[in-house]
Amino acid sequence: MNLNATLIVQAIVFIILGWVTMKFIWPPLIRAIDERRQKIADGLAAAEEGTRSLSEATRKITQLESDAKARAQLIIIDTEKRAQAIVEAAKAQAQVEAERLIAAAKSEAQQQLVRARTELRDQVAVLVVAAAEQILKREVDARTHAALLEQLQQQL
Repeated sequence: MNLNATLIVQAIVFIILGWVTMKFIWPPLIRAIDERRQKIADGLAAAEEGTRSLSEATRKITQLESDAKARAQLIIIDTEKRAQAIVEAAKAQAQVEAERLIAAAKSEAQQQLVRARTELRDQVAVLVVAAAEQILKREVDARTHAALLEQLQQQL
């Protein structure tokens, strides 16, 4: 065997093998590597988007939390104002009711005083007539008796 022929045959086999590799093996291999590279890039982009989304969600949560606290504070203040207004209205209503009860009690007391004075006048008149009758030792007739009572009531 000739060394030159062996080298030529080996060179031809190497060229054919290189051509077969470049034509049939290399493109699917490069395509698989590119697909893998694209998946990795997509995964990194998705992770970056997830990180941004997480930071945005955290910011929104913080904002919503502060808004909720502010609203709750406003509601508490509004509720306290309403409660204070209700208490003041109840106090005013209680004051009006107390004044009405006091006025009614004063009116009732005045009426009882008038009745007591009238009854007392009548009793005094009867006693005075009885005493006068005893003093005079005579009977006073009913007409004279009524007239004397009427006259005493007017004087008292």
